[in-house]
Amino acid sequence: MANVSDVKSKQILYGADVDAVSASGTATTLVLLNSGPWVNAQTVTLTSSADNSGITFAVVGKDADGASQTVAAFTGPDSTTASVTGTWTEITSITASGSITTDISAGVTGGATTGTVFAGRTRIRGMNGVAGGGAGRLYFKNSSATTGPNRLILDVDSGEAIAPYIPDNGILFADGAYFAYDGTAVVGVSVQYDG
Repeated sequence: MANVSDVKSKQILYGADVDAVSASGTATTLVLLNSGPWVNAQTVTLTSSADNSGITFAVVGKDADGASQTVAAFTGPDSTTASVTGTWTEITSITASGSITTDISAGVTGGATTGTVFAGRTRIRGMNGVAGGGAGRLYFKNSSATTGPNRLILDVDSGEAIAPYIPDNGILFADGAYFAYDGTAVVGVSVQYDG
């Protein structure tokens, strides 16, 4: 790639998935699989098939603005899925206060439909992912997720691979790269950008 400086990656997640962050397990510290950073803020969930309400969980990560965030004593789920307080762009750890009685997984409920890839001048260098059921459209905008002009629009459909050709110099976003989404497709996309 020409003119590459400091390429970073963030993920866009959209759609409910009970084990997107951590697969089911009984370890006191959950093993994180997909913990961000995410472009669009997520509501994180804990799911259990039995009663873990006597256990509290410390959830550590970053909030929707990228600032450090901790929920110190989240009550475990009782044969259900429970949403952790706040919205998150990254999870760095989920730790139980004691022994977990049955498998617990961590996931997401749907995610925001807008987000920030990078707030300053940047170039999107590439992306790859997959669309689940449904259809939708991904917008990558300059300067604002709501009012900025579109620099890249991708239609996504059920089961499609998302891997658009982006030239070597990338796509310039002079005033920051922002994301917006409309549709029902479950989407998981990794975006590479200069940061």
